[in-house]
Amino acid sequence: MRPAHLALAALVAAVWGVNFVVIEIGLDHFPPLLFSALRFLVAALPAVFLVGRPTVAWKWILAVGLVLGVAKFGLLFTGMDLGAPAGLSSLVLQVQAVFTALFAFAALGERPGRLKLAGMAVALAGIAVAAADEGGTGSLTGFALVIGAAACWGVSNVLTRKASPPDALNFMVWVSTVPVLPLLALSLLLEGPERDLAALRGLDPAGAGVIVYVAWITTVFGFGAWGWLLRRYPASSVAPFSLLVPVFGMSSAALFLGEGVSPARWGAAALLVGGVALTSFAPGRRTGGNSVADPAPVPVSSSSRALSEERPA
Repeated sequence: MRPAHLALAALVAAVWGVNFVVIEIGLDHFPPLLFSALRFLVAALPAVFLVGRPTVAWKWILAVGLVLGVAKFGLLFTGMDLGAPAGLSSLVLQVQAVFTALFAFAALGERPGRLKLAGMAVALAGIAVAAADEGGTGSLTGFALVIGAAACWGVSNVLTRKASPPDALNFMVWVSTVPVLPLLALSLLLEGPERDLAALRGLDPAGAGVIVYVAWITTVFGFGAWGWLLRRYPASSVAPFSLLVPVFGMSSAALFLGEGVSPARWGAAALLVGGVALTSFAPGRRTGGNSVADPAPVPVSSSSRALSEERPA
């Protein structure tokens, strides 16, 4: 890769890592489900009028929109609102690579080899260490919801592979139109109209800036740049940069939010990143019929290798 393109890949990883800090700040301004709805609304508009017609069938856009947009981000934002730290969330969410491999085996017939299985075991050990560390000081409920978000991300990765969108940005923009109304309905039902209206009436420049970042910088710029890199270079050259996401996430959380990183959490980070790397880049075996490329680790909005063949993260 050319130096400028290496810098662009690192920049996207930084944008996605810092996104967890921005989410934490945004949760001080908005209820989590309303926040997620606004994120997708602003990501979709006006971009949906600029990217052209959908390039895949609507059934895939609807399926990914519900699983990724409503379930994954609803759980992630709610988990962080309940106390899951930003830095830890950026790390734990990467276990989506393990879920992707498991669901790809179940749904698409990709049989994991020994190296991939070893990577999954190492990553799960990292989750266990992180859970034990969080259980002593933080919210296990929030931690569990982030794990649930990672599982939903794994499902959406498999759905995306089935869809095989030729244009990652076009796909993500149209996917962003789907979660808006379901998330708004859930917010009204679970968070209450009074809380939602109070958040909207109290919108200030900081709150608006948070929405712009998570929608346009993380989603539109991040997905667009990642997809552009994947069209120019092999996935094996681009996907490893997604392993930097939890590095940027944990370091930015420590810098801007004052989150401490215990020795146990560093150990969990080493296990998780190492296990995700093995899971993502170890070759898989086909059991016949349908199969997919190996999943790569993905950051805050979608799947990295899911975009190597379909879309970035």
